[in-house]
Amino acid sequence: MNDIGIPPLWFRLPPGFHDIAPSDRSALDAVADALGSPEAGQQLTQLMDHLDQLAEHHVVRTSIGLHPEGPAGLCTSLFALTVRRAADTNPRVTVARTSLAIARSALWTSSTRRFIELPSALPCSLVAGIISSPTSAQGLFQARVSMAHPAGRHVLVLDLTSTSVEHGDAYTDIIEAIAHTVSFSDPEPRPSGGPNTSRILELLL
Repeated sequence: MNDIGIPPLWFRLPPGFHDIAPSDRSALDAVADALGSPEAGQQLTQLMDHLDQLAEHHVVRTSIGLHPEGPAGLCTSLFALTVRRAADTNPRVTVARTSLAIARSALWTSSTRRFIELPSALPCSLVAGIISSPTSAQGLFQARVSMAHPAGRHVLVLDLTSTSVEHGDAYTDIIEAIAHTVSFSDPEPRPSGGPNTSRILELLL
């Protein structure tokens, strides 16, 4: 990432996740039509409607998860990466304050909280559980991972949200696995000048 004010970082998403932006709405609508699932189409539409709002909260990357469930079902989820300026240069203090603020949210109806041990030894915490939804009587599952950039000037928050609350354990494993792939130096440097590809278009081909 080379946006002004955003530190360089890399991570890997598991199969089934596809980068999305507001400009991808037409391609995503085509995916929903191809799947032939009215429920999936409705969920995708709701997710896209909220994409514009995420940028106002320092969200710099969003991806949608599409995973089959049963013979004709589909589970959808939304991954988001938020990068904020850290109020403290001590990474442990930064992560502690961020995770405490997340855990204290009034939206949680139930949650679990724990630290994650990363190979880098950087401080990292997880808060996961059910949050209340203002638009539905059914809660949403959400898992949020907080970690500090090693330079000490930014805090990263990785979110995974889904209406499929019954798969909360699996989504918790996914977000933790993503956290383990976060790197602050390019793990696979590529020659410059190559064209970027759209993962949404790859899905349609």
